[in-house]
Amino acid sequence: MAPVLEKQLSGAAEAGNDNAEDEEGQNLWSSILSEVSTRSSSKLPSGKNILVFGEDGSGKTTLMAKLQGAEHNKKGRGLEYQYINVHDEDRDDLTRCNVWILDGDVYHKGLLKFAVSAQSLPDCLALFVADMSRPWTIMESLQKWASVLRDHVDKLKIPHEKMREMEQKIVKDFQEYSAPEDAATSPQRRAPTGEEEAVVLPLGDNTLTNNLGIPVLIVCTKCDAVSVLEKEHDYREEHFDFIQSNLRRFCLNYGAGLIYTSVKEEKNMDLLYKYIVHKIYDFQFTAPAIVVEKDAVFIPSGWDNEKKISFLHESLTTVRPEDPFEDFITKPPVRKLVHDKEIHAEDEQVFLMKQQSLLAKQPATPTRGATESPGRPSSVSPRPTVRPGQPTVTSSSPMAAVKKPDPNMKAGAANEGVLASFFNSLLSKKTGSPGSPGSGAVGAGVQGSAKKTGQKPGLTDVQAELDRMTRKQDPVVSANNVPPPTENEA
Repeated sequence: MAPVLEKQLSGAAEAGNDNAEDEEGQNLWSSILSEVSTRSSSKLPSGKNILVFGEDGSGKTTLMAKLQGAEHNKKGRGLEYQYINVHDEDRDDLTRCNVWILDGDVYHKGLLKFAVSAQSLPDCLALFVADMSRPWTIMESLQKWASVLRDHVDKLKIPHEKMREMEQKIVKDFQEYSAPEDAATSPQRRAPTGEEEAVVLPLGDNTLTNNLGIPVLIVCTKCDAVSVLEKEHDYREEHFDFIQSNLRRFCLNYGAGLIYTSVKEEKNMDLLYKYIVHKIYDFQFTAPAIVVEKDAVFIPSGWDNEKKISFLHESLTTVRPEDPFEDFITKPPVRKLVHDKEIHAEDEQVFLMKQQSLLAKQPATPTRGATESPGRPSSVSPRPTVRPGQPTVTSSSPMAAVKKPDPNMKAGAANEGVLASFFNSLLSKKTGSPGSPGSGAVGAGVQGSAKKTGQKPGLTDVQAELDRMTRKQDPVVSANNVPPPTENEA
């Protein structure tokens, strides 16, 4: 009996061990399935959307491309699609957030139906882009695009109960905001879901008066243009405080956050990314509000109120907080660019031809050799052209310039005229007959005199003879009051 009993006892022990191993295996599988189910429920949700609105040239596409990690991105048309990679470092999970960028033309607002539906609206975040390089367009642009989104939400015809639930969630998130502390945890870690009592503050009179049912964020781009506004448009501290005051009051109306960015200087770009994933995926966010730096302002949703905004009004001296925005932040006058006319050099030949035509139109100037007697107009006699090596032959005697005797003159004057005519004819015979004696001397004298500037050929000998005869006739001329012939008359 003993061996049989031992076999039964050993068989029971082996069966007990097998049952224990089965229970351990079941416990292991249950723990694995529990962990997998927990991880699956904690994965990043897909299908989240960012709706981007703004004017043309405000930097919408560049801003989203920078968040995506792309250096350059071509601008689309109509409704543009991009995405942002969202990585949960703690759970090593990765997902994509859809980005829909509406064109700056209101004409394309009908395309929103392809990006937002009644089912996807709760998973959306509205991002309104304002261009700080053109601050005079900021408030009008924000009002316009907020109205466009409101009209589209109304057209979705979401049930009233569902829309009311979405609006209450926005109000709750705004009221339960608390300033983040310097936590040692990773900023990517999601906020704890445990129920903690939070202090709920009542809403102000102008807070969430326009509740869209989704989170809203106002992003001011190109904030590096603040220095340009100060230099070129004479913006002062109160201008920027007045702009910030109006922006923050607009944000209160929609329960929105506000952030100033600059893609060029990479200012607040990392902060913008963290705040977006915080609002969409509930990642913990530890960055505090920034109100000191005028070009790097950050106001998270729920932090601001009317009392905090009133501190900006202390610096306003020439404008009141309630004054219209466009009356103080005015559009500068358009400066017309005056281009200097390009001067082309005139062609050399054309220039010379013009100068030649001008010289041809001018009257001939009198010869310097002509003398002028007082009380009488000057008589100009052309200078004969003398070719080198050729004897000068005058067609008419220089004595032709002597006046003929006037018949009304008395006897003494008539005798003088007869003598002048005699010597004139004598000179003509000598210059005209080359074979006559003395013609060589006369010709030599003419050539010699022709070489002297401003002197008439063959006139020296004749003038000397006439002077000699004139001295003999002085008593006769003085008696008849007739003046002697001048040098020009000779």
